[in-house]
Amino acid sequence: MALDKNGIAKRIAKEVKNGYYVNLGIGIPTLVANFVRDDIEVEFQSENGVLGMGPFPFEGEEDPDLINAGKQTITTLPGASFFDSAMSFSMIRGQHVHLTILGAMEVAENGDIANWKIPGYMVKGMGGAMDLVASAENIIVAMTHTNKKGESKLLKRCSLPLTGVACVKKIVTDLAVIEVTNEGFKLLERAPGVSVDTIKNATEGHLIIEGDIPEMIL
Repeated sequence: MALDKNGIAKRIAKEVKNGYYVNLGIGIPTLVANFVRDDIEVEFQSENGVLGMGPFPFEGEEDPDLINAGKQTITTLPGASFFDSAMSFSMIRGQHVHLTILGAMEVAENGDIANWKIPGYMVKGMGGAMDLVASAENIIVAMTHTNKKGESKLLKRCSLPLTGVACVKKIVTDLAVIEVTNEGFKLLERAPGVSVDTIKNATEGHLIIEGDIPEMIL
C-alpha cells in the first residue's frame, strides 16, 4: 500500500542523525519534525530566520508570530534563536546545514531537481531553493512517485525548469526509497505491500534493482 504524506515523512525522519542541523522545505518535508526520535538532538533551521524549530503546534496553541518559510505556524524548542535572512543564508551557503529535505515536482536519474516553477503558472519566486541545492551536500527529496495524472516524477531528464543540477542524493516517495547513483536510480526499499513491478512501472528513469528489495520499516 502506498504511503501517505505522514508515512513519507516518518521514513525520512530515520535519516536524521544526532547532532544534525536540518533544513526542511515546504510541503511534506515540514512533517519530518513530528517524527524525529526523542532520544536524539536535532536543530531544524528555516531560511526565514529560525533555528530550533519543534513540531507543529496543536490546534488552539498556534502563535501567529512563529512561522516557517512556508508561512505555517510552528513551535520552537528551548534555546531556539531568531535572526535575519542574511544570517540564515550565511548558514546555508557556509554549509553549516548537514541535511536538506525538499519537495519536488521532478527528479532526474542524474540527481537534477525541479521544484519551483511550472511554466504558465504565476509564482512569487524561487525563495531559498537554489541556495539550498547549491550549498547542501546531503539532499533528500520527499514526494509522490507519480503526479495527479499517474505520470512518473522520476525521469530520465526533467522537463520543468531546474532548481539544481546533479544534487539529489536520495528520494523517498509513497512507493519507495531510492538512491541516486552515477548509473541511475537504485531501489533500496519498497513501501509495505508495494511490489517491485509497481515501482518499476511508475519510474521513467533507469531503475537499478539488485537482489531482494526489503520493505520499509516505519
